[in-house]
Amino acid sequence: MRVSPRGSGPRRVTSAACAAVLLAGGAVACGEGSGGDSAQRGPGEETPRAAVAKAATNSQDITSLRYRITGTVPRTGRLEAEASMSTEPPVMSMRLTRAGHGDNGRLDVRFVGEVMYAGGSAVDSGKLDGKSWFSARPAVWGRGSVDNNSYRVLPSQLEGNPVVQSRILTASKDVRKIGTETVDGTRTTHYRGTVTRGGMSAARDAAANKAARERQIESLDQFIALRVDDTLTMDLWIDDAGGTRQFRMRGDTRATQGGADGKPLEFIDGDPLDMTVTFLGVNQPVTVETPPSEDTADIAALADKAQSAGD
Repeated sequence: MRVSPRGSGPRRVTSAACAAVLLAGGAVACGEGSGGDSAQRGPGEETPRAAVAKAATNSQDITSLRYRITGTVPRTGRLEAEASMSTEPPVMSMRLTRAGHGDNGRLDVRFVGEVMYAGGSAVDSGKLDGKSWFSARPAVWGRGSVDNNSYRVLPSQLEGNPVVQSRILTASKDVRKIGTETVDGTRTTHYRGTVTRGGMSAARDAAANKAARERQIESLDQFIALRVDDTLTMDLWIDDAGGTRQFRMRGDTRATQGGADGKPLEFIDGDPLDMTVTFLGVNQPVTVETPPSEDTADIAALADKAQSAGD
């Protein structure tokens, strides 16, 4: 697994620490199935692997998406989120609610022009000089395991592009049909399979053409970003038109510790991941507005202020 530091210097690391503490509850001060394809299909019915591959190909046409996330994410616990994203231009808006945090469980996050804005009751406004939002840059969402950067505000599993994440099942060698189910009023076919990093690498190397290889490379990078410990169980719900309507990802994860003050970086057992993503609207207009500048604090300025106060 690739390990790369997020950031290019002390200022960005300090800003990340500052972003983390601005969320309520922070304690650190700023400045620190079985059966093959043939056994599951009737005459004229496409195989499970073919159906999953078709859905992955169709997803290339998605340039904007509204979606819902529910489940349990490592280090965050149970959560619900609704989000909108667009690739042209690249923007994202998410409202996330963490279970068990009462009135301090809501977080609003927006990415516009490589700037992240965060607000909501989960942000400690007392550290924002009376403002409701803070901004951080350069911020990146929806790319890969190394490029993403949300300053520790979002769990890494929520930094990924759900359109790309939905393609991960194409690397499964045991994908199978579970049955026909309804998702948000739409008839779908439910498929399930397991995926490993080795399997995804093999699928990348066996890709039939450049486009398929690029899709597998993107999916592998998203798989790495999930920090799954080897095996991911994935469910995919596909509608009659061959489009993805929902997917679920489950697996044990790995976390890291060390990497600072001369301590070696090492992997340790993390919390389980169980996350369901439902597509609510595809290729509909998405507008993400930046918060009012007069109500937004710059995280780098806050970090510099805290550093000066400590000198």
